[in-house]
Amino acid sequence: MYRSYVVVTALFSLAGVSCNSVEQKIYVELNNMVPCVRLLNATHQIGCQSSISGDVGVIHVLESEANLEWVLSTGPNPPYMVILESALFTRSIMMKLKNGTGRVAGAAVVVSKTNPAEGFSPHTKCPNENTGVYSESYDPTMAHCNVTVWNPLGNGLSYEEFDFPIFSLNDDNDTEAIRQCYLGYNLGVNGSTPEYPLCAMQLFSHMHAVTDTATCMRRNDINFSINPEMVCDPLGDYNVWGSTKPLNNTAKGHKEGESMVIAATRLDSRSFFWDVAPGAESAVSGFVTLLAAAHALHNVTQEAHPPRTILYTFFQGEAFDYIGSSRMVYEMDHKQFAIDLDNVHSVVEIGQVGLRSSSELWVHSDPVSRRNNSINAEVSSLIDTLKSAAMNLNVTMSVPSFSQPLPPSSFQRFLRARPIPGVVIADHQSAFSNRYYESIYDKAANLNLTYPANLTEDEQLEFVTETANALADLATVVARALYKQAGGADAQLINIKAEPKIVTQMLYGFLVRSNNTWFQALVPPEFKNFLSKLECHYYVGVSQTPSHARTPTRLVQYLLANLTGTTINITKENCHNSLIIKPSSLPQLYSYVWVQGVASPNSTERQGFCVRSSVRLSKAVSPAFDLLQEYSSKDYSTWTESRWKFIKARIFLVASHDLEMLTLGVGVGILLSSLLLTYIISSKADILFSSGREPANATY
Repeated sequence: MYRSYVVVTALFSLAGVSCNSVEQKIYVELNNMVPCVRLLNATHQIGCQSSISGDVGVIHVLESEANLEWVLSTGPNPPYMVILESALFTRSIMMKLKNGTGRVAGAAVVVSKTNPAEGFSPHTKCPNENTGVYSESYDPTMAHCNVTVWNPLGNGLSYEEFDFPIFSLNDDNDTEAIRQCYLGYNLGVNGSTPEYPLCAMQLFSHMHAVTDTATCMRRNDINFSINPEMVCDPLGDYNVWGSTKPLNNTAKGHKEGESMVIAATRLDSRSFFWDVAPGAESAVSGFVTLLAAAHALHNVTQEAHPPRTILYTFFQGEAFDYIGSSRMVYEMDHKQFAIDLDNVHSVVEIGQVGLRSSSELWVHSDPVSRRNNSINAEVSSLIDTLKSAAMNLNVTMSVPSFSQPLPPSSFQRFLRARPIPGVVIADHQSAFSNRYYESIYDKAANLNLTYPANLTEDEQLEFVTETANALADLATVVARALYKQAGGADAQLINIKAEPKIVTQMLYGFLVRSNNTWFQALVPPEFKNFLSKLECHYYVGVSQTPSHARTPTRLVQYLLANLTGTTINITKENCHNSLIIKPSSLPQLYSYVWVQGVASPNSTERQGFCVRSSVRLSKAVSPAFDLLQEYSSKDYSTWTESRWKFIKARIFLVASHDLEMLTLGVGVGILLSSLLLTYIISSKADILFSSGREPANATY
């Protein structure tokens, strides 16, 4: 008993728990664990879940793959809750655990602070292979990564289904509490079998949705209660877009005389664990470059607007079968967007661009559409424009040395609709340079984003890193090429240059700390509480209203507005109320946002101002849902996320099964004895509780 008291006391000390209830004296809550959740599409379900009451197992710290035998066959106290170091979080081990039915209650992965040198990608080897342009009808020889395997390190874990919960351990205090409990109780002396009580863990992550998207959406629709309980939601958020010349967003469809050059990139990423998607290389490197290019073009396009308009598009949900781009292409094709596909002249997409070795970047194009002579001529001209724009900069634009399909990219969804000239810029010739694609390790360190020691937060914000310089050079190339592609004059190209300082501030804000002085100045007052002391995460989520769009989406919206918009001298009230803006500033052409501005020296009061821009949000929800209601669609994304009541993890001491049965037996015996005693007393109550009647004529 003394040993139990000492260890449990130590655990509570580590967890900072004040023991003021029976539950707190029994359980140690783990507060910084992130689950793997259930996702569904048209055909099946993936991810993880616990039973409805949570799954309990004796903790076992896995030391090596050879140590799995204890969990899967020889250990005397199953089921086990397996604790894995990140180096052991491999497909081989996880599939063995998956097949160890009955002996595995769940798993927890200790996330390493350093990236595994060998690389790690839980995504597939051929991302989005079934919803891109390459198919049986569009050159089957290039479908399914037959020519180029883009993500050779992909182990596919994110697309497996596990019938037990899997959590990530992100907090050192939680990890240490588990280790102390394990070492104190679950390790036998000199190799002997450990004795009860044993340290156990309970994981709660029960998912409401099952089978596939069609099933869960049908269950959503047949709930007739006043407060219907939904079981799943379509993945989706909002695309961000803006243009060098404002477009009438009220009048949808074709714009007569308009020709558009689309500059595209993606906003989202993912990993095995829910909402943990740092996406440094897969998403941030691309959209920061496009934001910097848009800023570099702002003054020139206002002074000398080229014949064609440049449309900046930031697509959400691309990791899940191109949710954002497929929605925008659908709306363009059905006259539901500000322009249509006939207005699109060409597409320039920025992919993964943060890991180039030396100065070389690669310009990818579609060999199938280039079989058309006019398309081929336009693409060749665009490639030459990019090469010319890179002259005198530390960037070399190269073309792959062999014919291969486009890498996974939003541009593929445009090509599915019709042949359009376009290119995708990336830091890889064939397979991804990113060894941590769609994983928890694709973070700032993956882009070599490091800062000298002893810098303050504001000094880090201003420190121009090598990565920032490299992306600023690329942003300059992209901006000049876009201006030239839009028909701009060569004489203006020298005036187009991206600012490394702005690039470094964006990288710091998106990958290190969003709650910094620069971001604070560029967002509305009501948005300031959404800024964090940590990095952003880029999982698309299930937000369905503009006011609840994901934080990264809103940040990109506000940054694009500030970097390409104009400050106008009106009051905060007038800025919010577009109806009283003077008629020459048509509300349907512009959007307005009141931002906090910077604080005055020696003051906390900010000097807010109104920004007018052409930046808008548009839905990034697959057409398979609110437009077509085809939940088994093969043409559009059908991904949904299951709902759940709560996510929880805790550790505690568990008694032996024999002792539990003895306790239960004693309890049942006492209950039955109590019932029998109660029955006897009740049946003899008139005897046991009767009192003699006093004589009626008694006198005193």
